[in-house]
Parts: sequence; C-alpha cells; structure tokens
Amino acid sequence: MKDSSIIQAIGNTPLIKLYSVTKDLPKKVEIYAKAELLNPGGSVKDRPALRMIQEGIRTGELSPGKIIMDPTSGNTGVAYAMIGSALGYRVELVVPENVSRARKEIAKSYGAKLTFSSAMEGSDGAIRLSQKLKAENPDKYFMPNQYNNHLNPQAHYESTGIEIYEQTAGRITHFITGIGTSGTVMGVGRRLKEYSSDIKVYAAEPAEALHGLEGLKHMESSIVPGIYDPSQLDGVRPIATEVGYEMTERLALEEGLFVGYSSGANVAAALELAKDLKEGVVVTILCDSGTRYLC
Repeated sequence: MKDSSIIQAIGNTPLIKLYSVTKDLPKKVEIYAKAELLNPGGSVKDRPALRMIQEGIRTGELSPGKIIMDPTSGNTGVAYAMIGSALGYRVELVVPENVSRARKEIAKSYGAKLTFSSAMEGSDGAIRLSQKLKAENPDKYFMPNQYNNHLNPQAHYESTGIEIYEQTAGRITHFITGIGTSGTVMGVGRRLKEYSSDIKVYAAEPAEALHGLEGLKHMESSIVPGIYDPSQLDGVRPIATEVGYEMTERLALEEGLFVGYSSGANVAAALELAKDLKEGVVVTILCDSGTRYLC
C-alpha cells in the first residue's frame, strides 16, 4: 500500500450542526450531519471500498492483474475507481442504466469500465449481472461483494462510529441513516451501542417499493444484503420520496448544503425522529454531493 496518496484523505470528515431546518424543534434537541461528501471520492462509500480493497490485497485475493468488479448504484463504484486508479488496479462496474450521468462520467474519468444492468431491476439487477460475470470469469475478477462483505460495516465500525462519538463528545443519543447496502447503519450502530446501550440506532428506508431515492433500498421488495441485521436496530423508519426531495432542496437553500437525495432523505428522517424528543442529540449522514445528480 502506498504510504502517501489520495486514499490517506479518506475519513475524519466534519460533523455539521443543522440550524435552519431544525428551528421548530425543542431547544434541547439538536441534529448533526456527518459530511461524508467531503471524502476524496465524494461519498460515504470511500470508507468501505478502501477497507475491502485493502483486505483483498492483504490476503492475495486481489493480485496484480486482477480487475476489481462489483455491482453498485454509483457511489461505491466511484470509490473503487478512484482507489483503483491510485493503487494501479483496473476497475469494472456493474450499474443500473438509470444511475445519474454525472456518476457514470466520474467513474469513467478514473478509468473504470461500465457494464449496465436494467434500470427496472435497480440495484438487484446489477447484483445478479455481476454474479453472472464473476461465475463466467472467476480468475479474472476480484469481487469485493459489498452487499455481503462484513468489511463493509467493519469500515464504519473502525472509523465513522468512533468519529461521531468523539465529535459529539459522547453526547449522541440517536443515530439514523438510510439503507443501501446497510453497511453504514450496521457498522456505526454497533460501535455506538458499545459506547452506550442507551444510544438508539435507526435505519431509514424508502416508503415505497418504486421510489426515487437513488442508492437506498426498500428492503421488503429487494434482495436483502447479507450484512443487514435488523435485530441490531431500534427500528426502521419509512421516508417518502417527495419528502426526501423537499429536504434536499431545503438543505441547499437554508443550510448551504448541496447534497444528494439520499442525504435529504436522511435529514428528513432525522427531523421526524427528533420531533418525538424533548431533548437529545441526533446524528445522520450526508452521503454525497448534489453535483452527482446534475445531469
């Protein structure tokens, strides 16, 4: 592993207090958002992508000449492409056709090759197609398998969860974030529960099977990731697409935060949770930037 490269900038993102969108909450209730869009690859997915690639190199599964290949709705693919470029590995990504043009172009700018799955099948279609490609060429690819790799949540257990606890000086009472692979909520949640079993951990998911919150999964109608364990959560809260979109717009107009729709959904879910509290410190995740959805 190279001692000094762009990958050294992954993690240690700022925790931002939200003011305007929380103005109607009780005075003793605060909401903070972890600005994962400030990772060098532009999203929360930099952390697990790096951890899985590092382990592949360590074990020899990712040997020189092998190609990194995985299904992704976009952000993990960009992270793979960035890290692969920095470390000298080729990257092929299987993505749904309807992934934003910006994310496709960013991944290609890092040198990644894209294979498209059906937009109608969402991330599940990308999973099935990538499994087919791996089965046909087992020695050609290193497949991190982000939906089932325990190192996905482990990355957040080892970093994001610790950072959040320290940045709130241990004051955090609630954590909530959306489910895609579920790596963030499972890893951060496990770490926070070790600090204090009183900290409540919630997942947020799209309220509808057909939704517009790119990157998030409606679990009941999807292939459930192997790393997802709802028994470790204090609950799952639905968020409607239009509510997520509205909050995304508000964050730009009222907080100066130009973020993606999953981030808007996360903040909307955090706000709904906070409305039930008399006091507390609620933390959520700003997954990526709104620039990834401009075209």
